[in-house]
Amino acid sequence: MKIRFLILTALVMTLTGCYYRPSTPKGSFAKGADVSWLSEMEHDSVSFFYPDGKEGDCLDIMQSLGMNAVRLRVWVNHATGWSNKADVVAMATRAAKQGLRVMIDFHYSDFFADPSHQAIPAAWQNYTYDQLCEAVREHTLDVLYALKEAGVRPEWVQVGNETPKGMLWPVGRVTDLSLPHEPADEEPAANHWDEYAGFTAVGYKAAKEAFPDITVIVHVDNAYLYRDWFFRAMEEHGGLYDMIGLSHYPMMTAWSGISWQEANQRAEENIRALIATFHRPVMIAEIGMMNWGEGAQYDSVAALSNEVMTDFLTRIADIDSCAGVFYWEPQCHGGWRPAEYIPLGWGGYDMGSFTPEGQPSPAMKTLLEHK
Repeated sequence: MKIRFLILTALVMTLTGCYYRPSTPKGSFAKGADVSWLSEMEHDSVSFFYPDGKEGDCLDIMQSLGMNAVRLRVWVNHATGWSNKADVVAMATRAAKQGLRVMIDFHYSDFFADPSHQAIPAAWQNYTYDQLCEAVREHTLDVLYALKEAGVRPEWVQVGNETPKGMLWPVGRVTDLSLPHEPADEEPAANHWDEYAGFTAVGYKAAKEAFPDITVIVHVDNAYLYRDWFFRAMEEHGGLYDMIGLSHYPMMTAWSGISWQEANQRAEENIRALIATFHRPVMIAEIGMMNWGEGAQYDSVAALSNEVMTDFLTRIADIDSCAGVFYWEPQCHGGWRPAEYIPLGWGGYDMGSFTPEGQPSPAMKTLLEHK
């Protein structure tokens, strides 16, 4: 009954055209930020400042530098309440009112989903595959129709977050054969391609039911790795998508013997190859640079981060089907920690792109001023 009510409300919204309008046209290059922690940071009284030192609203500050889009993650039911439906709808509405374009990132989990963690939400733990498909559909529609009711029309939606090993484990787990430390014969029983592709197809169809013109993204990590095998397999098993999403953290590849220069070069080559092979645009759904420390130490790392960002943006500048770049949680500074990190004993996120004084860093300004 709830979904039917939301559908009826959304139909009225569609007919009357009562949506917040973005200030930049759909399809133009996205210069964005994933700011999913922002509402919690504001709740914790974290301050943000313009380059001239004046205190201001974080979204206003980045928008004044050229930001035109935000990305927001959705958890099914995290204990803190942050990044759950109500928080996401509030943040998306705020961004849309400011003329910012919106990407919604469904994790289909109660916590972070990535190549190491794709946990089934607690409420779905005992579901069969068919029940999980219905849960994915209902959750996707529930959030998207709530956004529609609020007057928000997302431009993009991710069905899963960093899913080279599938999602909703173990039901939808697949083995990542691209990494050298994972031999091809490891966990053969984990290759549940029909189930994983089925989840993406369900999410895709639900997103199109809510917003027929929305762009649906399937997202994998490590842009420097060419994963043609992943998209071929997903398509062969019925997966559906409109755009390829990649994460790129070039300064974190040294552990594998790859310099940031080589990581940027490989990412550029892979973006071009994926576009040519699969005939779909590519979005850098996440990017991050090292940006920690204070004083001279911070200045040195920040300068290098800006060099890395400048190099990457220069490489992709002439790729027409590269749809944009989103910095992941750039507003983090000052050692702030989200509530979910504290019981885990984790420190503050140290790859944000604001200075220790709470101003946009050179790398962030370079991204947002990119033409």
